[in-house]
Amino acid sequence: MNYPDSVQFLYALGNEISTAKLGLDRIRTVLDALLRPQDRLRVVHVAGTNGKGSVCAMIESALRAAGLRTGLFTSPHLAEPTERIRIGGVPVSAARFAQAFDRVHIAVETLLEAGSIDLHTTYFETVTAMALLLFAEERVDRVVLETGLGGRLDATNVVTPDVTVITPVDFDHEAFLGKSLESIAAEKAGILKPGVPAVFSRQRPEAYAVLARRAAELAIPVDRLEDWAVRDLDIDAAGSRFRLSGSRQLHITCPLAGAHQVENAATAAIALVRLGLPDRAIETGVAAARWPGRLERVSLHPEIILDGAHNPAGARALAAHIERFYSTRRVRLIFGAMRDKAISEISGILFPLAAEVVATAPAQARALSPDAFLRVAAHPHLRIARTLPEALAMATDGPANPNDVVFVTGSLFLVAEARAIIGGRP
Repeated sequence: MNYPDSVQFLYALGNEISTAKLGLDRIRTVLDALLRPQDRLRVVHVAGTNGKGSVCAMIESALRAAGLRTGLFTSPHLAEPTERIRIGGVPVSAARFAQAFDRVHIAVETLLEAGSIDLHTTYFETVTAMALLLFAEERVDRVVLETGLGGRLDATNVVTPDVTVITPVDFDHEAFLGKSLESIAAEKAGILKPGVPAVFSRQRPEAYAVLARRAAELAIPVDRLEDWAVRDLDIDAAGSRFRLSGSRQLHITCPLAGAHQVENAATAAIALVRLGLPDRAIETGVAAARWPGRLERVSLHPEIILDGAHNPAGARALAAHIERFYSTRRVRLIFGAMRDKAISEISGILFPLAAEVVATAPAQARALSPDAFLRVAAHPHLRIARTLPEALAMATDGPANPNDVVFVTGSLFLVAEARAIIGGRP
């Protein structure tokens, strides 16, 4: 198939959340048919609820700064599925993506015909197999692999990594991972493996107890963020600078905005220390990291900031950023989300910080209707827009006011649409 046809087929398989079929038997059978490309890779495997994408981006950037050829697998994408598979920091070409899809798809169809698997691999399983195949064929030195959903039964959990990283565990996807923080943490802990060191971000006590117990059962060494000190912290609306003190002394410049990114950068740096990277590569690589759509300023006049705060923990991080750096300015919030999200909780965190809220919907079948916000969220100045362009026009109407700032948030799909309309960094 060509690239458009391969993308169309993947979309026809259904969104990875709505069609999730957790389990490793199918993906393992497919990878066996592809001669087990995962066995030829050296991997950093990252799970968690929030921050895992940022941590992956910083780890991969530092590995490149150390002169290594890297593979990076993340999800979801913002504009094109090719963004999910990066080699040397660059998304694979459309042609390469289509070639990898063909190889995986043919293997799947052959296995289906033989009765070796029950169903076609899901969107996420298919792209995971494609990524592992491409990384092996390209002979990358290191792969940074982000889990999609959970960890224990996630399609990426077919690898034996050099290091595992678990970022903060919080509530999300409870229908798949369980209703308690302990059950969600147990799923994330499923990526831990015998003989593989682990790095843990700061965790809520009930989540940490589960992670620590599993690490003890496996008798693996664990580097905890709490065992390192963040000193001389200087933070502003664009990023942060600090000294990280532990077994080494590192001077970290984090270009990703938000106080929560301080701990993400520290977690990435600790993982890189565990991998044995030199200080210079860690410091240079983290400083060069980019992760679009997360507190990303895409316009200055008017000031527009995009942030994919799609769960309560993400909303709390965005709220903290607004309260810390924008409390004296008039905030206009454009919000749209998927139906399966904790809308009441997220809106309860964010809406009180805004002078005006424009509720809209990303152009996705699973999007919550803007009218639904009138029932599930309260705000004295709540307006409805059917499309994002209409919402942007509402939020930026009237005479230009340099004190106004517009945040577009609630869904990464909405953020992706905004980036396509407005463009990237100013």
